[in-house]
Amino acid sequence: CHYSFPTIGCKSAASLKPLRSVHFPNDIVFLDYVRHGELERIGLFIRARRVNLDTIYHSGMAAIHEAVLSGNLECVMLLVNHGADVHQRDEEGWTPLHMACSDAFPHIARYLLKLGADPELENDCGEKASDLIDLDNKELLELFGLAIND
Repeated sequence: CHYSFPTIGCKSAASLKPLRSVHFPNDIVFLDYVRHGELERIGLFIRARRVNLDTIYHSGMAAIHEAVLSGNLECVMLLVNHGADVHQRDEEGWTPLHMACSDAFPHIARYLLKLGADPELENDCGEKASDLIDLDNKELLELFGLAIND
C-alpha cells in the first residue's frame, strides 16, 4: 500500500490553527501557582495587582490556606510578606494555623505563631488549632506545650 498526503501551503496551514483559545481567570491561574509553589509567578501576580489576597475562592479558602495545605513554607512567607492575613478564616472558620496543625506542618505552624497567629481562635466547630494535632505528631504537640509523656 502506498499513501500519498497532499502538501499544505502557507495559506492552508494558517486555516488549521484553532479558532478559539482558552483563557483562565486570574484567580484560577493564581491558585494553581500557589498550589504548585511557583514563587516567581505568584510574586508577579501580586505585584501586578491581579489578585486580592483576602479573596475566598471556590475552594472555600484564601490563597494563604492553599499555600499552607501545600506544605510550602516559602510560599506562605511570600504571601504574608505581600499582606496575606495570618488570621484569615476560610468558609468554615479555619485559620492557616488550624490547617498547619491538622495537616501536620510544624514548620509552618511555628512560622505562623512567630508572626502572632492566635492559637486560641476557634473554627466554626469550636476547635482550636491545637485540638487538630495528631497525637503522634510530637513536634507539633511540643510546639503547643502539649507533649505527652511516654
